[in-house]
Amino acid sequence: MATDTELARQLAQTTGELLLTMQRSGLFSGAALGKAGDRVANAFIMAALAENRPEDAILSEEEAADPVRLTRRRAWIVDPLDGTREYGEARTDWAVHIALSQDGRPEIGAVALPGLGLVFTTQDPSPALLALPNPPRMLVSRTRPAAEALAVADRLGAALVPMGSAGAKAMAVLRFEADIYLHSGGQYEWDSCAPVAVALAAGLHASRIDGSPLVYNQENPYLPDLLICRKPDAAKILALIADIKANSHVSA
Repeated sequence: MATDTELARQLAQTTGELLLTMQRSGLFSGAALGKAGDRVANAFIMAALAENRPEDAILSEEEAADPVRLTRRRAWIVDPLDGTREYGEARTDWAVHIALSQDGRPEIGAVALPGLGLVFTTQDPSPALLALPNPPRMLVSRTRPAAEALAVADRLGAALVPMGSAGAKAMAVLRFEADIYLHSGGQYEWDSCAPVAVALAAGLHASRIDGSPLVYNQENPYLPDLLICRKPDAAKILALIADIKANSHVSA
């Protein structure tokens, strides 16, 4: 039987391959492609988890939340297609998130970037801890840059790096394409669980923007904010966020 990490990797990679096949088929485009991709990817993941981990709970973006999951120590938290808009536009900054939360902690994760042919997991090696470059590069949403991120970027003199899905942004820090991923515009557990698991395993800092830990498989899956960066930079960035929030009308 595959280990949890092996299963997460296989699910993320295979789901990504299915989505690429649909994208390349020419049978769908735009929003219709995104909707079809969401449905097909979710159906595959739900069936595969039911077959391979029948005792575990599942929380998926594309399913109604089952309250039974709150009684389980192990819950798979998945986003079958993170970045539906980017997928429909045939961009590469979309992802597949497969995570296993145990007692609320993001223990196992796999993030596939199918458009780039990459899969990151909690077994991947840690990145080198580099000093924050000058200027640092901050990831922001392509369409909805968060107010806190823009304010922190201004204080740091950071260069903004617009990008699509949460998974693509988080993995960009691992890939040294950017240095800080700060989000406060609203997310759910499936948006961050797998990326956070991978980031933590890679030796990065990952927390809420007030510095508190990210806790998963909660009754309300809304988990609105996130900071991923190198550990040596976390205290400075968290202090900037706190100062900005204390001295302005910016709200999370």
